[in-house]
Amino acid sequence: MAFRSILVIKLGALGDFVQATGPFAAIRAHHRSDQVTLLTPPPYKALAEASGYFDAVWLDDKPKALAFGKWLTLRKRLRDGRFDRVYDLQTSDRSSFYFHLFRPGPRPEWSGIAGGASHPHANPKRDRMHTVDRQRDQLATAGIINVPDPDLSWAAADLRRFSVPEIFSLLVPGGASHRPAKRWPAKHYNRLALGLAERGIAPVILGVGSEAELAADVVRDVPGAVDLTGKTDLLELAALARQAAVAVGNDTGPMHVTAAAGCPSLVLFSNDSDPALCAPRGRRVLVLRTDDLADLPFDRVELTVEALIGS
Repeated sequence: MAFRSILVIKLGALGDFVQATGPFAAIRAHHRSDQVTLLTPPPYKALAEASGYFDAVWLDDKPKALAFGKWLTLRKRLRDGRFDRVYDLQTSDRSSFYFHLFRPGPRPEWSGIAGGASHPHANPKRDRMHTVDRQRDQLATAGIINVPDPDLSWAAADLRRFSVPEIFSLLVPGGASHRPAKRWPAKHYNRLALGLAERGIAPVILGVGSEAELAADVVRDVPGAVDLTGKTDLLELAALARQAAVAVGNDTGPMHVTAAAGCPSLVLFSNDSDPALCAPRGRRVLVLRTDDLADLPFDRVELTVEALIGS
């Protein structure tokens, strides 16, 4: 079948978006001559546009349940797009509901889990599959076989405004504020930063603006440390990761970026999340997991970081 207009849906968190970059590339290659549009939240607009995978990027502000006017606007836009096929890479209740916004009248072919989808991902094991493997399996049912790993090696940005030392590491001591169990104790990050600085590898602290206090402790105690919390966009984050000697952090979005950018990365997991389902994927990525991150020994992390630097 000759397609003309393709829609890709990817909502969700930063890590989810990064793990979809492989499927993005595969869809673009499969629909090389077609118009491919991405529907995604505003934070990912610049990254999506820079990827070269999409002809257009539409922003979805994810209307609330009773925001009828916004739902009608979204419905009209989707119907006016006259899409031949939709790849729902979010496969959530929300994104599946979008399938039904095309009623009445003909609906596009649909790859996802929505009831009535033309290409349903019906694998009974889908909820026990790693995100990357699940999306590969989903796209295979729609005829797309070759799906690469997540990749941000193409991301570029001018980093001169940050005045980062020539040799540096990236530390991500924060994470979702409502899930403190996903954080290795801050005192260990401070100690790790000091050790890296003593080896001539300046620690650069990443995170959102609300995590500035974590970075301030490191910058105060570690000579040469650089605080970039709340100061980088996603393209800059990926560009920094491509140049960094190593990245260490909790199970949070920026670590997916460092991994996909090719930076040697160590990601720390507690029993609050399962790396078998969601760990960053990359050529030089290692994972350490313990039930309670407060019990993860500093020496074990330090030795793993040294191995990554030397690899």
